[in-house]
Amino acid sequence: MNHNNPTISKGVDWLMVWLYAIIVIFGIICIYSVEYKSSDDFMRTLVGFKKNYSKQLFFFAACAVVAVFILLTDSKLFTATSNISYLTGILLILATFVVGKEIKGSKSWIPLGFMNLQPVELCKIFTALALSKYLSMPETDFKKPKSQMIAAAIAFTPAALSILQGETGLALVYFSFLIPMYREGLPPGYLIAGVSMAVLLVVSLLFSTKTLLIAFLVLAVLAVYFNRRQIRRSNKLLTVIIAVWAFSSLFVGLVVPFTFKNVFKPYQADRIFSMVGVDNPFAEETTSNLTAAEEEKLKQKKSDQQNYNVKQSKIAIGSGGFLGKGFLKGTQTRGDFVPEQHTDFIFTSVGENFGFLGSGLLMLLYMIFLLRIVRIAERQRSTFSRVYAYSVAGIMFFHVAVNICVTVGLAPVIGITLPLMSYGGSSLLTFTILIFVLIKLDADRQMVLR
Repeated sequence: MNHNNPTISKGVDWLMVWLYAIIVIFGIICIYSVEYKSSDDFMRTLVGFKKNYSKQLFFFAACAVVAVFILLTDSKLFTATSNISYLTGILLILATFVVGKEIKGSKSWIPLGFMNLQPVELCKIFTALALSKYLSMPETDFKKPKSQMIAAAIAFTPAALSILQGETGLALVYFSFLIPMYREGLPPGYLIAGVSMAVLLVVSLLFSTKTLLIAFLVLAVLAVYFNRRQIRRSNKLLTVIIAVWAFSSLFVGLVVPFTFKNVFKPYQADRIFSMVGVDNPFAEETTSNLTAAEEEKLKQKKSDQQNYNVKQSKIAIGSGGFLGKGFLKGTQTRGDFVPEQHTDFIFTSVGENFGFLGSGLLMLLYMIFLLRIVRIAERQRSTFSRVYAYSVAGIMFFHVAVNICVTVGLAPVIGITLPLMSYGGSSLLTFTILIFVLIKLDADRQMVLR
């Protein structure tokens, strides 16, 4: 045997491969527990591809072939085709406006017969590659605003198209690309502005627009009064106070109302406000002549409908206790109480079947996975590989954090899958490609890619 010949296993980080396989297999087991019926013939349903768990098993086998193909590919192919693949991804998203299939109110799917392809899901891969390509170019000076704007355009163009499709949840995932940009030198001021807008958004959910505008004006006047001596010496502080007041007022008075009325769909806005226990103030007024009691009853019914998924999700997770009810013994799952349990709410089957212990172990696996990706990122010689690795880490972290927060009621329902666990060919294929391209780049980390 000639040990000098390169093989598929040369340089491969096998911990990443095993973590990937364990989580996917665990996901298939959880999908099986959701669909299990004692009357089903296991072998017949397994090979018949009529059940979601059998389809997911098929997707896993197909993804394994894709993973092997990626590991046999020359790493230079990813840099050479990054721009054309990004353009292809944008064109596929645009194609959905013409030939797209509408699912759950979102026209973001292209039917392929055996599965539905969601281009905005796949475009996360192409965006990660294109962003890595741009930031690794010798002529890119990321300290200049022009370069920062180009990088932002690369990252957020798919997000803007996703919003037009009605996929607001997936659009938010693209904000995870701020993580690699920050690692490569994005000024912290952008992150401070982003966090400030998030805080203002949360505050605007709790208080009326009029109350907040008055509060901002009072705070600005007080800030000027208590800093009047410094302002006399220099007008810079006064400029900052006015700028902060103007930004906050415009954001709460114009941006927030516009977003909830024109960007979010009515049911999405209702979910967000119901999460903090208040009615949607931007909802369209009803013209029906209802009594106060009838109106209150209608509001309560609407609130119950909006919170049904999360309520059933929390019941399922809580009923598992510390050790869980046991595999295939979950009453919430057996009763089919949790909607979308095999996709966005797959974490509920983990909580009910395996309890706090099983949920904690799954969280530990994800944490090890993310820490491993960060370690891989920091040992790269190539900027391209490092940016790509942090892009994968950002996407994974966002999906895991948001999905689990949704299932336990800490975030509104926005349709974010749990990586490698949720049912779906597009989602599994996307994360498989993301992860195995990273593994391949890491295997060839001695090369400097651009």
